[in-house]
Amino acid sequence: MEDSAVHGVLSTLTYDTLRFEYEDFPETKEPVWILGRKYSVLTEKEEILLDVTSRLWFTYRKNFPAIGGTGPTSDTGWGCMLRCGQMIFAQALVCRHLGRDWRWMKGKKQTDNYYSVLNAFIDKKDSYYSIHQIAQMGVGEGKSIGQWYGPNTVAQVLKKLATFDTWSSLAVHIAMDNTVVMEDIKKSPHLFQKPDSFESEDRNESRKDVPVRREVEKDYRGRLCWFNYPCPGASAFPTAESDLLSNGYPDGAECTDRLLLWKPLVLLIPLRLGLTDINEAYIETLKHCFMMPQSLGVIGGKPNSAHYFIGYVGEELIYLDPHTTQPAVEPTDSCHIPDESFHCQHPPCRMSIAELDPSIAVGFFCNTEEDFNDWCQQIKKLSLIRGALPMFELVEHQPSHFSSPDVLNLTPDSSDADRLERFFDSEDEDFEILSL
Repeated sequence: MEDSAVHGVLSTLTYDTLRFEYEDFPETKEPVWILGRKYSVLTEKEEILLDVTSRLWFTYRKNFPAIGGTGPTSDTGWGCMLRCGQMIFAQALVCRHLGRDWRWMKGKKQTDNYYSVLNAFIDKKDSYYSIHQIAQMGVGEGKSIGQWYGPNTVAQVLKKLATFDTWSSLAVHIAMDNTVVMEDIKKSPHLFQKPDSFESEDRNESRKDVPVRREVEKDYRGRLCWFNYPCPGASAFPTAESDLLSNGYPDGAECTDRLLLWKPLVLLIPLRLGLTDINEAYIETLKHCFMMPQSLGVIGGKPNSAHYFIGYVGEELIYLDPHTTQPAVEPTDSCHIPDESFHCQHPPCRMSIAELDPSIAVGFFCNTEEDFNDWCQQIKKLSLIRGALPMFELVEHQPSHFSSPDVLNLTPDSSDADRLERFFDSEDEDFEILSL
C-alpha cells in the first residue's frame, strides 16, 4: 500500500482502533521538531510522544447540546477546521497559563488552570471557544452553521471570541496581505476599556488590586499588546472618547508613574503558498516556523480535510487529526472534566509536506515583548536561507497603500469581515500569490 494511502486509512480509523493500530516514528537521524522543541527520535522517543500527548486534541464529537438550541448535535463531516482552530488556540492558552514545558500524564492530578483552559473548549454554549460559539460567531462571517471553514475564517472568529475571554486577556492579531506590520502590533488603532482588576496568570506571581483597562466592545486608540495601569489622578473609567489620549489616559493626568504590561500576543497569519499545490520554495521557510520557540503550529491540510500541524521530521509534517468522532464530554457533578479523550495517546499522523494544501494559517505566541522582538529577528534571518522564499513580509511601518484589515467591528455585519472572508477563505477565492 502506498504511504499516502496508509496515512489516509489511519486518519479514518476510530479512536479506539488507533490505540492499537498506528504508524510509529521512523528510525532516523533527522531531528524531530515539535512546536519549537528539537528531539532525536533515536534517543528521545518517549519525550516526543509525551510532548505530543500533552497537546490538547479536539476531534469531532457527537451528542452535544444542539447548537443554537435547534441545530446540529454533532460536527462530524463539517467541523474539522473548527476543531483545528480550537487546537491552535488551545496551545496559545496552554502557553499563556501553563507554559510550554507543561506536560500532561494520564492519571496525574492537574492544576485548576489546566481545567480552566480545557473548559474553555468544552462543547457547550457558554464555553469561550466551544464548537457552539465558533459556529454561531461564524454566521457573522458569512458561514452557515454546519458549513466548512477555511483557515482565515476560523482565525477571524477566534479573534472575536477572544475579546470576551478576560481571564486570558490575549491580544490577537491577524496579519493579512502576506504582511506582518510591526507598528500594527505594537501600536494598534484600538483599545477597549472597562473598569476591572487584573490578576496575573503567571504561575509565580499575582496582582489582584490594580485597576486595569480591558477590552470591551468600543473602539479607542491605544496599544494592542499593552495593559494600561492608571496612574494617580487618572480616571478609572472615562465616560467619553474625547477624554482619552492615544494611550488611554484622560487629558491632564499625571502619568509619570504609569505601569505598562505587555499583553500576551497570538499572531495568526493566513497565507496562500501556491495555486493548487504548495510552492516548493516555501518548504524550508515553513519548516523553520516549527523551529521557533514562539510556534503555535499551522492549521491547514488537504482540500476539505483540515489538520493541526505541530512539527516535522525530514520531509514529513507531523499533525493531530480531528477526523475521529467521540462522544461529547460532560463535566461531573464535582466539575471535574474527564480529559483522557482530549489527549492523543498514540504517535501522531504524518504526511509529506508536498501534499499540503497551499491554504494555511501559521500561528505564533509571544508572551512578552522580548519574545516578539526575538521572533522578528528570527523572521528577518529567514531571508538569508539560500533557495528559500519568505512566506510573508515583515515591515516596520504600514505601507501607504495598505489598509488595516485587522481592525474589525464586533458586529456580525462588519463589511471588513465580509471583505476578508471573500479574500482569504479556502475554497475558490482569489489570493495574492507569492512568487519567486
